[in-house]
Amino acid sequence: MALAKRTEDLSPLVVSGPARVDRVTKRLVTRLDGGEIAVIDHADLDRAAAEALLAGRVRAVVNAAPSTTGRYPNLGPVLLARAGVLVVDRAGPDLLAAVREGEVVTVRGGEVIVGGSVVAVGAPQTVADLEVAREQAKERLGEELDRFAENTLEYLKRERHVMLERPPPPDLGIDMHHRHVLVVVRGSSTEADLAELMPYIREMRPVLIGVDGGANALVKRGLKPDLIVGDFDSVTPEVLRTGAKLVVHAYAGGLAPGSERLRSLGLDHICYESPGVSEDVAMLLAWEKGAELIVAVGTHASMDEFLDKGRAGMASTFLTRLLLGSVLVDAKGVSRLYATRVRKADLAMFLGAAMLVLLVAVLFVPQTRVLADSLWFLLVEKLRNRS
Repeated sequence: MALAKRTEDLSPLVVSGPARVDRVTKRLVTRLDGGEIAVIDHADLDRAAAEALLAGRVRAVVNAAPSTTGRYPNLGPVLLARAGVLVVDRAGPDLLAAVREGEVVTVRGGEVIVGGSVVAVGAPQTVADLEVAREQAKERLGEELDRFAENTLEYLKRERHVMLERPPPPDLGIDMHHRHVLVVVRGSSTEADLAELMPYIREMRPVLIGVDGGANALVKRGLKPDLIVGDFDSVTPEVLRTGAKLVVHAYAGGLAPGSERLRSLGLDHICYESPGVSEDVAMLLAWEKGAELIVAVGTHASMDEFLDKGRAGMASTFLTRLLLGSVLVDAKGVSRLYATRVRKADLAMFLGAAMLVLLVAVLFVPQTRVLADSLWFLLVEKLRNRS
């Protein structure tokens, strides 16, 4: 999503609208209907979450936590403020209990007003404030990278038996052996990447895996996912019922929060226990099932995106990419390749059409038929003279 940078702060001082309340931002955005107030508890609001909030046309975002802690230069709150969305931070731990889903909320400066009463007070954030905070966070980025390196090594020591001696994957009933697999994650460029990949998808017909909200993006593009992996907090019921195999990512100890939702919907599913984050699980399943190539759409590859995930997720994703090696490629590389490639089927169709036009001209146009007969006579005479 391209957003023009604005030097002035366009956030309104007072906005009102129905409240959407959830501690999980990616679950909240599936319920947005435009003109609403998002009430969240999301420290270090990441870019993907901010763009999903903008796509839902929120008027204000009231955050119980700081939208940027200074841990690293996250872009999410800056994008919201530049787009004219009122951002209120640090509204307190009781915010989500004080505001009910659907009730009309007025945000005046930092005050959150319900039914004429102020139920919480936070700090309104201007574009200038957020950009200053982001620049300050850049100065501390080295410290965060040091912690990333330490955490990755610690994760490798603790989980190396899981990463290198993984149990057999579950029987999914999907043949991935020597096939291409497309793993789609909800990200800032997911929809654009899918649009550019359509020639590749039509020709190679890869196995389609949606990771949570990535499955929604596949269906929106008119594609049917073969497999959906995750904790299922952001996949719509309509997408869950497309017939895809469902794998709930279970965490250490067997905790599988997605199972309860799928059971309530009466949907069969498989629980698969694995460390790390759901996109890593999806890629590892494809790798273990013998995929020839894994194409990643919307996954986290840049420094900011790694840091958006938190240190535990960073280590898992970093090590997963080391393990997969050359089997894993980014969607942007594949789309650039197919943008300049002429497919064999298209070339054959073009040559066939040209031959058909020539044949029709020879058979039914008198002038062309006379010319063809003359050329044929000259060719026969030339061959006779040679012999």
